[in-house]
Amino acid sequence: MFDGSIYRRCKCTEPKLDDQGQPVLDAKGKPKVRELGSACPQLTKRDHGSWYYYLNLPDGPGGERRRPRKGGHSTSKKAKEEAQKIWDEAHDGIDVDSKETVAAYLNRWMDKRVDLKRGTRDDYRDYIDRIFIPALGHLTMRELRERHIQEMFKQVWAFNKVKEANRLAAQQAKAECDDAYRAWKQAPKPRPHHYRQRWDAAKAALKEARTKPRQDAGPATQKKYKNTLAAALGDAVTEKLITENWAKNVTLPKYERPEALIWTDERVARWKLTGKKPSPVMVWTPEQTGEFLDAAVAHPMYIMWHLMVFRAPRRGEATGLPWTEVDMTRGVAKIVEQLVTNSAYEVWEDTPKSRAGKRSLTLDHATFALLTSWRDVQKAQRAEWEQKHRDDPDKYGPYTDSGKVFTQADGSPWHPNNVSQAFERFIKRLGLPPIRLHDLRHCAASLSLAAGLSMKAIQALLGHSSYQLTADTYTSLMPQFEQAAANAPVDLVPRRNAVEQPTDPEAPSTAEAADPPASSTIKEERVIEEVTPEAVEPDQSGEDGRHLYLVLPSVPPDEAENAA
Repeated sequence: MFDGSIYRRCKCTEPKLDDQGQPVLDAKGKPKVRELGSACPQLTKRDHGSWYYYLNLPDGPGGERRRPRKGGHSTSKKAKEEAQKIWDEAHDGIDVDSKETVAAYLNRWMDKRVDLKRGTRDDYRDYIDRIFIPALGHLTMRELRERHIQEMFKQVWAFNKVKEANRLAAQQAKAECDDAYRAWKQAPKPRPHHYRQRWDAAKAALKEARTKPRQDAGPATQKKYKNTLAAALGDAVTEKLITENWAKNVTLPKYERPEALIWTDERVARWKLTGKKPSPVMVWTPEQTGEFLDAAVAHPMYIMWHLMVFRAPRRGEATGLPWTEVDMTRGVAKIVEQLVTNSAYEVWEDTPKSRAGKRSLTLDHATFALLTSWRDVQKAQRAEWEQKHRDDPDKYGPYTDSGKVFTQADGSPWHPNNVSQAFERFIKRLGLPPIRLHDLRHCAASLSLAAGLSMKAIQALLGHSSYQLTADTYTSLMPQFEQAAANAPVDLVPRRNAVEQPTDPEAPSTAEAADPPASSTIKEERVIEEVTPEAVEPDQSGEDGRHLYLVLPSVPPDEAENAA
């Protein structure tokens, strides 16, 4: 049983009197008042006042008195129950006297999270300052409950509707701006002044519309908010500051990880008609991947993209790959660091996302040959840039010896955002169905799966910490695997009148394949590109004297500067 008392009191007041029974006046000459509290004669009425509890807790550190009291209870029974609850919590180690606010606690929690990577820390700081503190910061940790957090997410949902209206307004402003520009452009010369006025006004309206927030906090982002707050409150439970993690049971819109889909002919046709992607995560077919690589040969980022297509490094891992971690004798690249960026366009070096992210990538022969040639091109670029710096130091700064594999003409590494933007612009010019730069990892996984690699090998290639994640993502990605899975049960059942599997009518017969005409000659030639001897280097040669030539990417300095 708790040590304390239960009593009833109210907020009624009466004039404050001095020793002579005269009213005490304040500085403005008005009578002062005092609360009657437990002495109010109206407390005999059932609905007057409220019930309070008062507890005598053991003294705190340094002999600090701990005497919590709280009212507002409608009955003495409820006040006793609350008093007993607080008493039990106090004896379980909970700091029932704490007046620390949610804002103060979250800031203190962030100060001690020195274990976080910089990117994660920046995200947590953003959530706390922009979402949690405005909605919950005024509450004490002892007052915080699940309903307060649920209300916070209701505000997020309401703001999403505002941002949806802002997006629509920005789209309309863009359409008006484009229409005003076309009208001005098509107007006969000399163009009437009102055409220019309309265009200028439309540009100003578009600029204003784009300053308003338009990006939704979707289910995935809301899940990040909840997980972050739950992590903070979990530590508060461990500290005995609160009794329960109030964020765990908050209800959010259902989040489903986007399904990776292949760009089939039907989906491509639909995309060309509507301009909409079937899924946020799309994967090219081998034919589409080949079309991209063939067109990108002369692009300054070609070799980096080639590596991403076949060996699946993440964007930051590719841009941050140093030559010191590439063993050109064994043909192995070790992923031990990456370049990370944030919304402010800042970039810094960091370790991979997880322990599984630290991995060794065995280079395929094509990528190995490209990197071998690129190393020589990079050396030539350095000599050329240093000569330009000597000739015109005002225009050309000193060469940056970053030590990275993929660099610009001045030796500085590519900014990860620039790589993504260049990729999006390039495939848009080609007219290929859109994918994200990150989706090249999915392309690498699907190609490896189609080539017969095990799911475990693909997990290691991608640097996934979970086998289940890899299996769930890629098991049914390639259409040929779905067809094989559909045919397998049918092939197990013996039938007298079984339907034969369709064959390719243009394929040669078995007899023709086994016994080709004597006059026929089988050639194993693959024309990559017609180039001058100066533009190629022999990659390998067979005993019969045939050569496979590797086209070196041409990286004109002006083009590289423009790409940057």
